[in-house]
Amino acid sequence: MQEKDFVTYEYKTVSVKAKDQTKAMDLYGSFGWEVGGTAVSATGGVTLSLKRDRKQKHKQELNKLERQAEETLNALDGLERSKTTGASVFAYLFGIVATLVLGGGMCLVMLIENSIPALVGGIVLGIVGLVLCGVNYVIYSKLVAKKTREVLPLIDQTEEKFANILEKGNDLLSADLI
Repeated sequence: MQEKDFVTYEYKTVSVKAKDQTKAMDLYGSFGWEVGGTAVSATGGVTLSLKRDRKQKHKQELNKLERQAEETLNALDGLERSKTTGASVFAYLFGIVATLVLGGGMCLVMLIENSIPALVGGIVLGIVGLVLCGVNYVIYSKLVAKKTREVLPLIDQTEEKFANILEKGNDLLSADLI
């Protein structure tokens, strides 16, 4: 009777954002995982079905490096989000104030009838509110550009760290094949 090569696998499913799918596939591929399938979720994410040989050599080191790589990928995502978070908060608050000024102008015009100074004041307030609404995007863009310049070196450094971790994992896998 002929013996069959029997391989036992361990399985894992991971949900990632659609934009991070290739990074995630690289990440898990560097630690011995094979993508068995992908499924698009209703929230715009992707679920990866992964498997790898259960009797993988250097499994503890691979798991440790895998966790480090996942943490580094999460840190990268946080750095990317930090480029716009502060500017978005400012833009929302500034937009609320601009809208209140615009609304104040409208109220002044509509509530005080037969008054030329109230009409002129309301129109001026309305124009100021509209100008503030228009300036809001310009300020937002400048804040994002400034934060991007500040964070870009950190992003580059973190991406380099991520690549080094993936290389270490790939080296461990290659050491098994030799």
